[in-house]
Amino acid sequence: MVTLYDVPAEELIEELTARLADRLETPEWIEFTKTSHDRELPPQQDDFWERRAASLLRKVAINGPIGVERLSTQYGGTKGGTNRYAVAPPQQVDGSRKIIREALTQLEDEGLVQTAQGEGRRTTADGDAFLDEVAQAVFEDLDRPELERYA
Repeated sequence: MVTLYDVPAEELIEELTARLADRLETPEWIEFTKTSHDRELPPQQDDFWERRAASLLRKVAINGPIGVERLSTQYGGTKGGTNRYAVAPPQQVDGSRKIIREALTQLEDEGLVQTAQGEGRRTTADGDAFLDEVAQAVFEDLDRPELERYA
């Protein structure tokens, strides 16, 4: 059986994005908000919300139970010191917790993620089955000779 560990992350997130597109509702405020304190502009991708939710689902499945604070650290970046006029050294800043919380809430409403009291979020049995189904589809679409021995 193929799991999410057996396929490349980029292809898995692409397929998850396509499958979550009709299941999730993009908030109307997302076109005005930044994803982190270090960004200058909001995201420019048309499918940003579904892509971030797919990425969050994958991260929760791999690292779960995981909280919003740790996820915001993973989606953060560096601020300061990145351009030639900066005087201060670069500092790590966290990503937007509002985006993460809202996406996790929608994934909970779909039954893919659940709250583990005091520990964070983890995937449900339905979420694991959904991820395995998507990973199987991605694995079948891969055209790599080194992976044929697993089929």
